Amino acid sequence: MFSFLSKRVNFVMMNVCCFQRNLSAALPPLVPIQLPSKLETHFWYVLPDDVKSESLLHRYLEILSPIEKEHVYRMRGDQLKKSALLARVLVRTTVARYQTNYQVDPRSLKFRKNSYGKPEVDWENVDKWCPQRLQFNISHTSSLVACGVTVNVPIGIDVEEKQRRLKNNILAFARRYFSADEVKLLTAISDPEIQHQEFIKLWTLKEAYVKALGRGFSAAPFKTFTIRSRAASKGGSHVSETLDSEASEIVVESSDNPENLTSNWQFALFDLAASHYAAICMEKEKSIGGEASMPMGLTVWKTIPYVEDECVSGTGIVVPISGLSNCDHVLRVF
Repeated sequence: MFSFLSKRVNFVMMNVCCFQRNLSAALPPLVPIQLPSKLETHFWYVLPDDVKSESLLHRYLEILSPIEKEHVYRMRGDQLKKSALLARVLVRTTVARYQTNYQVDPRSLKFRKNSYGKPEVDWENVDKWCPQRLQFNISHTSSLVACGVTVNVPIGIDVEEKQRRLKNNILAFARRYFSADEVKLLTAISDPEIQHQEFIKLWTLKEAYVKALGRGFSAAPFKTFTIRSRAASKGGSHVSETLDSEASEIVVESSDNPENLTSNWQFALFDLAASHYAAICMEKEKSIGGEASMPMGLTVWKTIPYVEDECVSGTGIVVPISGLSNCDHVLRVF
């Protein structure tokens, strides 16, 4: 299945012109979406198992740049090739949706990487774009590919399978990568399944934070910071033992200086499709600032690009765990 992904790149490139002539007729226009507001994230995801059409995957391939195509072909096995293809298509089609009064061809988007390898849109080479620049981040497992979007502020996201299993003992793994306080929290949990779930949540949040920083794991090792859940109250705050509280605020602190809470980052954690944990970390708008933290707004779409888009916010598919507002957002289109 998907045998076209195993063909040589030069063979495909010989047929690019043919595909491009038929692409605009074969694929309908993307539904334009209004930009996220302050302290709001838009979250798009696709399930690889839902994309079964080989002809659709052919069309997806032609949206990619030559370098992206080469990356797809280098993947070993059809599943990895398919996930790599869907990740790039999801980014291109998602970014292209956010427009005002003109169409943006997903193929026309240019990308670059920062000094640590985090991809971003090369806005200097995007014609006629609105001044508010979109920030995006991608994450994927073998069964889900996701893209998060904000305006003007950095974002990092991570998705992890809830039933992800480790070869090593959880506590042994945590001692290697987590801070002492996080290890202490996990050690205090006697129920193995709850301990496992808390480990996955912490890992997901830490990944999102490092990706939001744009530095990568080597430049921001997991051991150098601690993720905590802090219950919000008018009279102050206290640290929660687990991350399962919609009323709590997720904070990050430096392991070198535990008193230093990094207040300019906003976190959200939610259960997605009953199979994954998803975490979002975004920088707060500088105009908001302060110690008080408003819950993050979130709109979630399940998509098969060019085929269907379903807004699943406010449904059982998206279950807030911490850091999200209780508002059920509605799909906003032009």
